[in-house]
Amino acid sequence: MPPLVVIPARLASTRLPGKPLADIAGQPMIVHVLNAALKAEIGPVVVAAADPEICDVVTNAGGTAILTNPDLPSGSDRVWQAVQTLDPQGQYSTIINLQGDLPTLAPDALHTVCGVLDHPAFDIGTLVAPVSTEAEATAPSVVKVACHFKQATPHAVALYFSRQPIPAGPGPLWHHVGIYAWRRAALARFVQLPPSGLEQRESLEQLRALEDGMRIGCARLAIAPFGVDTPQDLERARRLLGA
Repeated sequence: MPPLVVIPARLASTRLPGKPLADIAGQPMIVHVLNAALKAEIGPVVVAAADPEICDVVTNAGGTAILTNPDLPSGSDRVWQAVQTLDPQGQYSTIINLQGDLPTLAPDALHTVCGVLDHPAFDIGTLVAPVSTEAEATAPSVVKVACHFKQATPHAVALYFSRQPIPAGPGPLWHHVGIYAWRRAALARFVQLPPSGLEQRESLEQLRALEDGMRIGCARLAIAPFGVDTPQDLERARRLLGA
């Protein structure tokens, strides 16, 4: 079976309320992300929406949306609820969690993240890109990954995630791109776990998986897709996409 791509989205963003419906070059942001996922032609795509307004926009754009409980604590929980609704028989063994605030996403990125799970040692695949500036390295909004790519291998083990520039010493820093390929069993296990200590300290959900012993593999992108978290980010996205 191909992977199932699920895009969690909600209007109640802390830093940019209503951002899935923000207009970028004549289309709501969630539609830009939906279209990128569809162009990847990797598998079916569904938006896991917390709000009926998002469902309406996605449906009007020709996409598929599932209304989820608005009180779910995280995007991962929203993805899992949508998976259970859409595929209760468990036909899809791989789930791609694609963030709904990446309007500049290159469709090939979904193939790259899914390829991490070709390695049986990994429970979860994710993406990284080189940190290119000091401002990026020190910005708390840019999550960094402690990982090391050996010369002959395309994937690296994620040892830790932080908002601080890690690891210390000379060498590249890696910017975490918040797209995940989950083995279905790993996602089912993850959403049953309570928030972990390091997750709460860093405000990074993926640390819960590491603390529980799951292995996360990283694949490289040349450039991190641009995420939208603030009004300034939104204006930049509008410039980049020609609004």
